[in-house]
Amino acid sequence: MSIRGLKKKQPKTFKVKVITMDAEMEFSCEMKWKGKDLFDLVCRALGLRETWFFGLQYTIKGMYTWLKMDKKVLDQEIPKEDPVSFHFLAKFYPEKVEEELLQEITQHLFFLQVKKQILDEEIYCSPEATVLLASYAVQAKYGDYDPNFHEPGFLAQEELLPKRVLRQYQMTADMWEEKISAWYAEHRGIARDEAKMNYLKIAQDLEMYGVNYFPIAQNKSDTDLLLGVDAKGIHVYSINNRFSPNKSFEWSGIRNISYSEKELTIKPLDKKAEVFKFFSSQLKVNKLILQLCIGNHDLFMRRRKVDSIEIQQMKAQAREEKARKKMETQRLAREKQLREEAERAKEELERRLFQMEDEARQANEALLRSQETAELLAEKAQIAEEEAKLLAQNAAEAEQERQRLEITALKTKEEKRLMEQKMRETELIAVKLVKESDRRAKEAEHLKQDLHEAREAERKAKQKLLDVTKLNYFHVARYPHHSPADTRDVNFDKGCVKMDLKDVDLKRLSFEIERERLDYLEKSKKFEDRLKELKSEIQALKLEEKQTGLYSHWSEVLGSLDRSIGNVQQHDSDVIYI
Repeated sequence: MSIRGLKKKQPKTFKVKVITMDAEMEFSCEMKWKGKDLFDLVCRALGLRETWFFGLQYTIKGMYTWLKMDKKVLDQEIPKEDPVSFHFLAKFYPEKVEEELLQEITQHLFFLQVKKQILDEEIYCSPEATVLLASYAVQAKYGDYDPNFHEPGFLAQEELLPKRVLRQYQMTADMWEEKISAWYAEHRGIARDEAKMNYLKIAQDLEMYGVNYFPIAQNKSDTDLLLGVDAKGIHVYSINNRFSPNKSFEWSGIRNISYSEKELTIKPLDKKAEVFKFFSSQLKVNKLILQLCIGNHDLFMRRRKVDSIEIQQMKAQAREEKARKKMETQRLAREKQLREEAERAKEELERRLFQMEDEARQANEALLRSQETAELLAEKAQIAEEEAKLLAQNAAEAEQERQRLEITALKTKEEKRLMEQKMRETELIAVKLVKESDRRAKEAEHLKQDLHEAREAERKAKQKLLDVTKLNYFHVARYPHHSPADTRDVNFDKGCVKMDLKDVDLKRLSFEIERERLDYLEKSKKFEDRLKELKSEIQALKLEEKQTGLYSHWSEVLGSLDRSIGNVQQHDSDVIYI
């Protein structure tokens, strides 16, 4: 057989795109496939075994409908597009999600679909319940709340609340996030699949959960009623109230449901009860209502029968899986606890290590400071030792200076005593000399007076002699014959003797005065030399003891000596003058 012949025998296919709540898949379907063939292919791709809850939905002419399982896909009124799009959705809802939804994939798909219906306001939910459901949705997505990881603003991009609730309250996104986070923090320790199940358990108690609404009328012209089909039965609502039904027909109380064109009839199991008839807008709506009624009724009856082998196996597997997950959760919880304890221990060790490092650093710094202090103290000690040596040396020098000063003081005292003694002697000598000078001065005055008297006597004698001479000359001239020789001689001799005597006394007196003057000058010279010698010694002491406080004393002594020398020199000048 040729390759060309093989190609001719390959079945013709068409492309199909199936959209789930969180993914898109494309398949190649054979032209002859029925709806069940495509549905089974999708279920196998998803790993879904609880297939009776789901279906493939598509939209045609603005109305949604479900792909029929027993008819070929291409024979149904599907959209003419390539690829053909179908939505894989839950068609029927369980009465009790915790008991009927066994597989995790089933729970996940229901969770996503119910969450979308609540956010799209297809299912009404109170604001308080929406916040709680949002917290479970966050727990299912992010796991346990961690304030270090889930910082403010981490829910900014998440759609968690219906727009109706957001409009109803004047709250900012941060305020809503704070409220959701408060509930979210309370769910710590809840597994993600458990959080999804808790979400569904709360949602299944909502009035509009799992209800498919269709507009109906009790006659052909009115459309003021709503027909609701859910897992428990058929309900009739007023057009403005989808929460509380006006009339309900449970599946256990319905004997038959049929339609004829736009008319649909519900016959109760009680034959005496009134048959309920209503009208829909189209025949397709009646077909869809009947299809949903049949599926929900079948599930209702199945729940009340003994589980099939497949269901029993699935439940057993679900229990095993649940037990395994519980054990895994417990193990993870223990591991998490151990990890948290280990992390706490690690943090404690790191804290202690950091503390020890800090203490070591501080100790090292303290050691360095101690070393620096020790070096500084050593340096200070060396300086102190040097200063001590210097102070000791200064003390020794001071002691030597003190001893020298003491010796000097003793010498100074002794010299002062000697000088005072000499000064006293000098003063005594000066006093004696002054007295002697005074005495000599008085004597000189007396001698001066005597000399004056002698000179006055001499003058008188000379005048007398002159007068006598003149008289004799006049007598001779007048009496030449008289020769008073004898008389003249006698008088002349007497006057000569008297003059000689006076001359001798005067010479003697002058000689004595000259001799005493010379003696006095000699003594004065010696005394002056002694005074000059004392003055030199005192001047030397004055230079040495300038700092000792004796300066003024020696200045006074020198002044006194200068005055004594001046007095003596004055007396000498007076004597010399005489």
